[in-house]
Amino acid sequence: MNTRHFSQLPKPYLAYPKVIQGLILKKPKGEKVLPQVEYVVDSLNVDAKHLKAYNEVCGFKNNGHIPAIYLTVLSQSLQMHMMTSEAFPFPILGLVHIRNQIKQYRKIGVNEQLTLSCKFGELQPHEKGVQFDFITTVKVGNDVVVEALTTYLSRQKSDGKAVPKAADAKVSNYEVNAEWNVSENTGRRYALTSGDFNLIHIHAITAKAFGFKQAIAHGMWSKARALASLSLPDAYEADVWFKLPMYLPSKVQFATATSGQDTDFLIRNSKSQKPHVSGSIKAI
Repeated sequence: MNTRHFSQLPKPYLAYPKVIQGLILKKPKGEKVLPQVEYVVDSLNVDAKHLKAYNEVCGFKNNGHIPAIYLTVLSQSLQMHMMTSEAFPFPILGLVHIRNQIKQYRKIGVNEQLTLSCKFGELQPHEKGVQFDFITTVKVGNDVVVEALTTYLSRQKSDGKAVPKAADAKVSNYEVNAEWNVSENTGRRYALTSGDFNLIHIHAITAKAFGFKQAIAHGMWSKARALASLSLPDAYEADVWFKLPMYLPSKVQFATATSGQDTDFLIRNSKSQKPHVSGSIKAI
């Protein structure tokens, strides 16, 4: 395992020229192998102004603590550079974010100094291609405070084998907590704080170039909006599967089903009742 150290978080936009270059230069055929590399930001202090802007877009309170999902979003900058600077075997444009798992072991204060690292997980078969994880770890000193798995699908010919996927939620078990009117500019507002300027999220015109009738919401915005609407334990696991695209603008329902300290949640279209996001929160 090779390790590359950074004194600060690399800027996501610096990787974009190489992403565009990938449209021209085809990946070589042959066995697909993920790079054995880990990127580490040795000393990370969260920008309070940036965190406040993120919280406002997603619905979190500015309460002196850092949402674990915010740190996972910061790690996406490392992910972008890992895919563009290393021998990454798949086209970046076209990757589908299908699942995100986050474990927070305790609350993290905004003034704590962090170490943020990211590495590739293993390739696994999927019914529509192959999937892989980015493994993110956040430490304060020697203590792990957050761990996360970000799972992507690369669509390609498949042998039919697949890892198990989440069962579809039973709609009848859920109680509607709120109805959200998700505005047309949500993708642009979230992109300014997350650094994810994928064109499918920015505007209907750019989204149509990739086969979408309208721009679609970021999956990680949807998850953050859900987490911000719940009373989270100090230590918890949040597991989310991204289902159907949420077109912008959109009217959606946020529904939950609670059992003890565990909560299942669902974001679904208000009219069709089709799911956009399904997830669970478990105390740990």
